[in-house]
Amino acid sequence: MYEVELKFPVADVAAIERQLAGLAATFGGPVEQVDRYFAHPCRDFAATDEALRLRRAGDALAITWKGPKVDAAAKTRREIELPIAGPAAMDGWTDLLTALGFQTVREVVKRRRTAVVEWQGSRVELALDHVLGLGDFLEIETQAAAADLAAAGARVEALARRLGCTHAERRSYLELVLGCG
Repeated sequence: MYEVELKFPVADVAAIERQLAGLAATFGGPVEQVDRYFAHPCRDFAATDEALRLRRAGDALAITWKGPKVDAAAKTRREIELPIAGPAAMDGWTDLLTALGFQTVREVVKRRRTAVVEWQGSRVELALDHVLGLGDFLEIETQAAAADLAAAGARVEALARRLGCTHAERRSYLELVLGCG
């Protein structure tokens, strides 16, 4: 499966929330996420457009590999995410990865509020993020098989237009924090 995502800077979070409520979105409560990114000991993830991340979200912890982007418009990429033991294990996993030669690159801290909406016959997930040091963003994403990427991208773009979002930001939060790209 691939993640098809568009991200937009947001000036008025409350206006986006009202529009989503008008689309009968189901909202989740806010949660703090801490994303710790790692550099591979033998290959340059910035050059290969990959990422390895440990994420603590509330009481949950997961490790995620993000493959290179596969299109020019959205952030469409293969993603493998595996849940692991609770949040206290984040430092243990960091110790393991650094013992294997990985280096911690940076942490990105954000407050996220999620929503789900049915759009054009499919489930679309949204996240309103306040990223420490960067500001507010809206992420719109869906999952798709390789054969369905074009339709999924069009669906995400249509919802973005409906919400009045323009000028998608293709860089990851890590790239934005580091000032890359």
